[in-house]
Amino acid sequence: MDFDLFVIGGGSGGVRCARISASHGARVAIAEARNWGGTCVNVGCVPKKLMVQAADFRGAFEDARAFGWDLTVRGHDWATLKARRDAEVARLSALYRHLLEGAGATLFEGHAALIDAHTVDVGGERITARVIVIATGGEPVRPTIPGAEYCLVSDDLFALPERPRRVVVLGGGYIACEFASLLNGLGAEVHQLYRGPLFLRGFDRDIREHLAAEMRVEGIDLRFNSDAERVERTRNGYLVISSDGRTIEADAVFATIGRRPKVDGLGLGQAGVAVNARGAIVVDAALRTSLPSVYALGDVTDRLNLTPVATAQGHALADTLFGGRPRRVSLQNVPTAVFTIPPIGTVGLTEEEAARNGPIDVYLARFRPLRHALTGRSRRTLMKLIVDRGSQRVLGAHMLGDDAPEIIQGVAIALVMGATKDDFDRTIGVHPTAAEEFVTMRTPRPDLLDEAAD
Repeated sequence: MDFDLFVIGGGSGGVRCARISASHGARVAIAEARNWGGTCVNVGCVPKKLMVQAADFRGAFEDARAFGWDLTVRGHDWATLKARRDAEVARLSALYRHLLEGAGATLFEGHAALIDAHTVDVGGERITARVIVIATGGEPVRPTIPGAEYCLVSDDLFALPERPRRVVVLGGGYIACEFASLLNGLGAEVHQLYRGPLFLRGFDRDIREHLAAEMRVEGIDLRFNSDAERVERTRNGYLVISSDGRTIEADAVFATIGRRPKVDGLGLGQAGVAVNARGAIVVDAALRTSLPSVYALGDVTDRLNLTPVATAQGHALADTLFGGRPRRVSLQNVPTAVFTIPPIGTVGLTEEEAARNGPIDVYLARFRPLRHALTGRSRRTLMKLIVDRGSQRVLGAHMLGDDAPEIIQGVAIALVMGATKDDFDRTIGVHPTAAEEFVTMRTPRPDLLDEAAD
């Protein structure tokens, strides 16, 4: 064999697997067809959050006046943000490449495809490896409505030379909500259409409802039970004709309607790698595919599509295959965030999920953050704990409000360790902070049946 390991995909999961495997002494090669660092670094998490942070300044400037600051804001320069954001993305992408080279991996820049259980093709060159790992991630789903060719997908945001004045965002997942928030914060007129009754399916319902209210306060036109039936080109932009009969004029239409595993052209069928109905590569608990020598990790398996999950899986697989430390990554109690304005942080079970497993206690706090006592802004924070009534173990923690992603990371450690509500109660809060609410909630919300009886 030419190599011990060949990794297809240079995103976070693939790079971590290749780098750690090389550090264990394996002969490693890795191929990337687009940009080192994958979606997260180039057209995902990193540039998106930088844009959310830019959008957040608008509210900060407005709030500053209430604290005595005399500010004059002349507007936002999209070109400056784009140039600085792109420079940081390029730096991080180069760093990923540098880390691989420093670890001794052999890099191939080109599209790789499976030939058989131990052979890949990269630009016409055939290379053999004892183990092959597929970590190609996902890609945006494009709509099929008339006029779909006029729609942008999430990747396209980062190529726009200027900010569109009027925007329609189609979809109700976390990407759609984040794009609506950041574009609104940067000064665009934003309309978000979602075909269901409430967006962010899979998140806790209280969080979903609270975010909808907050986004409307921020000036976003949210339309539930509404979808685009077609998009038409006009002299001055586009027309979105929605299912509720309304027409919206726009300069840009973002179809953020989901992502799918990036498997086209990988030669999976020819090699005998099984995929499911969604096209995701089927793996077992050890990340092994239907071919014993081929593994897959991250979004291409469509299990829990988060960058840190792919990274953790890549590290664990490298330790298992070449480090003499077999281990697996648990997909329970994985914290996550939605970088809307305000943001969401969440870990563990939602109230709906927990209630299906038995009696629970729910602790809920809604309050105005201290800073807004001076600004007069109507923004409110929501924090929630889901507790198993019998064992008193905390099953879920959810927050919507300033710094929620930062706060939930620490709470996630407690949930992974199996903390109980008593452990939270015995913890002294840091005052005055929003985070202290997680350790000061004492009275559970009445059961829904009790509320109905009252």
